[in-house]
Amino acid sequence: MYMAAPDFDLALTLNSGQTFHWESLGKGFTGVIDWRAVYVEQQGEALKFRGAPGKIVARYFSLDHPLAEICASLPNDPAMQMACEYCRGLRIMRQPRWECLATFITSSMKQVAHIRQISQTLRRRFGAARSLGETTVYLYPTARCIADLSERELRECALGYRARNLLATAQLISRGGIDLEQLAKLPDDELRAQLCALPGVGAKVANCVMLFAYERLRAFPIDVWVERVLREKYFPRRRKFRPGELQKFSAKYFGEHGGYAQQYLFHHARKTAPRRLSARKS
Repeated sequence: MYMAAPDFDLALTLNSGQTFHWESLGKGFTGVIDWRAVYVEQQGEALKFRGAPGKIVARYFSLDHPLAEICASLPNDPAMQMACEYCRGLRIMRQPRWECLATFITSSMKQVAHIRQISQTLRRRFGAARSLGETTVYLYPTARCIADLSERELRECALGYRARNLLATAQLISRGGIDLEQLAKLPDDELRAQLCALPGVGAKVANCVMLFAYERLRAFPIDVWVERVLREKYFPRRRKFRPGELQKFSAKYFGEHGGYAQQYLFHHARKTAPRRLSARKS
């Protein structure tokens, strides 16, 4: 099946550090959308896909976001415009809430390649298998599944100290202590506070989850890459910042589509930095 996908770059989007389980296959990629094994391939301004209805694929990749308008709304400064040009066609995806939360809990102080490895290990060991022709993909294990594991079993997946946080959060969710779907009704500040109350979730992880799982496009996660860009490009003469100062600046300066600004600045910095910097953890 095919669908129109103007203003979209599939490979750029899947490799931009939003999600960590998609794998190259032939001319396209295989992964999971809505508990289904899916193959997606870009052909110019169209997507060839199989494994899920078109409306589900389109929603997952946010093909309804008015990308040209979003990019036009971003600040017209050299750093932002260079990042926009480099990331042309990159879209903020709509990800499953538990999967996104769990993945970013395991991302702390890890490079993207390491996060991918952890995600794939958890999927293969504890996730349900789905077939797509001769290809097998694995779902991310549910909160209930993770809650029934031991910390030792999770540490064996290279989680380190993150195993305890992932386990505690999974147990809280599986026992009804928090409902990730109900959180969608909260305004941004309350949603962020609720997420930050979970084990292993700080401001950066909370903002990632808000952006990628709750479609709060103002959310602006600040990791070492984005902090470096903000310091070097927007405050080149400053050396010291008060706690939260960069976050407040970003919220005001980048505005309602700050999440897109952050993702473009992040991906551009990560992909164009000298090797000595790109080897550092995010």
